[in-house]
Amino acid sequence: MFGDRNNVLIEPPAPAQPTASLPGGPGSEGEVHLLDRLSVLYRYRRIVLTVLVIVLIAGIVQTMTTTPEYRASAQVQIDDERNLPGLSTGADVWIENSVFMSTQLQSLRSKDLIRTIVGPLDLANVGEFNGTDATPTGLGGALSSIRARVTRPIRDLFGSTTPPRTDGPPADSNLLLEDRLVDEFTARLDTSIVSDSRAIRIDFVSRDPALAARAANALAQAFVEENLKRRRGNLDTTVADLKREVDEADKRIREVVQAMAEFRQTRNAAALTNPELLQTRELADEAELRLAEEETRMARAAFEALDGIPYDDQRIDTFPAMYQDPEVRRWKNELITRQTEMASISKTLGENHPSYRDAVIRVDDARAQLKIARDIVMDRLRNDLKSKQSIEAVRRGNLQSVQNLRADIGTKGIEYSSLERYRESEQGMIAELQRQLTEAGVQANAIRNNVRVLESAIAPTYPFKPDVSRNLLIALFVGIALAGVLAFGLDYLDDTIKTPEDITRKLRIPFLGLVPSVRGDKQPVLSGPVPHDFGEAYRALRTSLVFTSGGESTRIITCTSAQPLEGKTTTACNLAMVLAFGGSRVLLIDADMRRPGVHKALKISNTVGLSHLLVGQARVREAIQRTSDPNFCVMTAGRTPPNPSELLSSERMKQLIANLKQGPFDWVVIDTPPVLAVTDAVILTPLVDGVTFVLGAEMTRRRLAERAVQMLMVSRPKVVGAVLNRVNFDRNKYYYSRYYGHQYKSYYGSSSGSSVKA
Repeated sequence: MFGDRNNVLIEPPAPAQPTASLPGGPGSEGEVHLLDRLSVLYRYRRIVLTVLVIVLIAGIVQTMTTTPEYRASAQVQIDDERNLPGLSTGADVWIENSVFMSTQLQSLRSKDLIRTIVGPLDLANVGEFNGTDATPTGLGGALSSIRARVTRPIRDLFGSTTPPRTDGPPADSNLLLEDRLVDEFTARLDTSIVSDSRAIRIDFVSRDPALAARAANALAQAFVEENLKRRRGNLDTTVADLKREVDEADKRIREVVQAMAEFRQTRNAAALTNPELLQTRELADEAELRLAEEETRMARAAFEALDGIPYDDQRIDTFPAMYQDPEVRRWKNELITRQTEMASISKTLGENHPSYRDAVIRVDDARAQLKIARDIVMDRLRNDLKSKQSIEAVRRGNLQSVQNLRADIGTKGIEYSSLERYRESEQGMIAELQRQLTEAGVQANAIRNNVRVLESAIAPTYPFKPDVSRNLLIALFVGIALAGVLAFGLDYLDDTIKTPEDITRKLRIPFLGLVPSVRGDKQPVLSGPVPHDFGEAYRALRTSLVFTSGGESTRIITCTSAQPLEGKTTTACNLAMVLAFGGSRVLLIDADMRRPGVHKALKISNTVGLSHLLVGQARVREAIQRTSDPNFCVMTAGRTPPNPSELLSSERMKQLIANLKQGPFDWVVIDTPPVLAVTDAVILTPLVDGVTFVLGAEMTRRRLAERAVQMLMVSRPKVVGAVLNRVNFDRNKYYYSRYYGHQYKSYYGSSSGSSVKA
């Protein structure tokens, strides 16, 4: 602000507010670099490292105390044999397939299906299922164990015991136990559709690797069997009932035949029937036998004609049994239609197009269905031949029986005829049952299971949980996140003025310089031994004052602060001394008459001072004291008056400052009280050339500093510049290494005491 009187005027006096073009001035927020954000982490590095170590230790404890769990995987393949209507668009097919696979996925997790394998797996005797091995693991288990160990001596001391429960439900029944096992099994089960396939993956988790593999395989096999049973429906039951009825009828026929044989042997069977009736019966039986033989021949011809021809031979469609069958016609036409579509797609889109591959699949599906339909026709012809042969055999036996009975006449024929009619009735019944059984068997054999085990599970060798690397990585990320949130939260809550950037951006006043803190000494002054960087800081501050304004008259500045204990008095003393060391004639005035401190810092007498001068009890020459430096004079505060504000606003004070501007001094430095404490500094501001606003680093909150600056600006000062005092370079290295270099403090050598003048 103020240059030496003998020095050349560098520039005109600075305005009260810096222009927007000045670095750090109002309107120039400055670029926020990533290092500015990372510097916050460095500032709170101890907290960050503590949080990070705690979270990592928690992750390690979680990992080391977690019981290993194994996961076994099996896969089942599900082929869609449904006839999707139309198959017109790929989107429709995709939607149908997606719904179908989702339904199968839910069926695989059905509790009814799981209930069928709970017993065979003997889960009721497995500790992790029946609750006997339900100790919690991981960090929660460790905390539970610690809590139990801490509280157990207290419970034992007071003899606290938990009485047995007499209320509530009775002991679990077998059904409730089974439901609980099913729920536990479901909780450990995970099913998912394998991407781009018709396969479902079954994952089962257990502490026993062998049990995990057995459970996955058992569920896959049960799903295959249940699916086949569902597709067959009641056909299996019908076939079993028909077989049982055929066996019972065959047993009755054997009993009747045996009774007839015994009758013939014991009762002269040759004379049982009337010869005329037997002859008529014989003729009828012969006619029926010839008819049965003709039907058998035709059935054999129809079967043998098709038996040797492949199902895809074109000649097979010339036989009535084939082209009259509705299913054969349907799938024949469907095959032709799909082949036509495939040829059209091949011609228009090419054989590499996905639609062509889908068309090929549909053609193969139609060809497979046509083969099934033709196989059913062949089975029907084969069963029809067997049925005709059975009827032929029965009628040949009937004819033979009549021929044998022609020799037996008389009263024995009635009883024998009754046995014969019973036998014929049973034979007719068994023929009908055999026909029904044949048809049911053909239908059951035509149904094929569309689910099969694609890959069986094997016992895993290594556990999948705990995943050491994953847990530690998560703990590291969580620790970094928590530490970052805590560091930035503390930095956000800490709104004190810490850096020169806070002064220029938040207070919007020029920054003159910073002064490092000195350990141990509350009021370090340049007249005594001080660290070298401390002295260099005031030399830099002197340069800022000289080069920010100039003039040939005496420059009068005040030193003030927002609140007490920010070091304004020490700054005023050192600033005055460093100006004197530079060759300027300097007068230091202690205007803080409430709590004077200049005489204490400089260790001089306070007998006569400013208060005596203002009340007329002393002259200027009597109030000014000389020091060991001929260029440095001091006017202490004097006796504490009852009305300091009135004295500072008096005409005597104004006249004193006016006289000093024309006096022999180049600089006059006035130490004033804090702005927020009293109004003394505001009163003197319009009378001086500039204000040096001292801010204690990490001491003054931003709102208080802003309020103090506003109060100073009300009096319209010519220039206001800020000094950041008591800066802890070691603690704030995160900032000053960024803006001043990491060698800022060590550049001038060690921190040994120095009182060299410059």
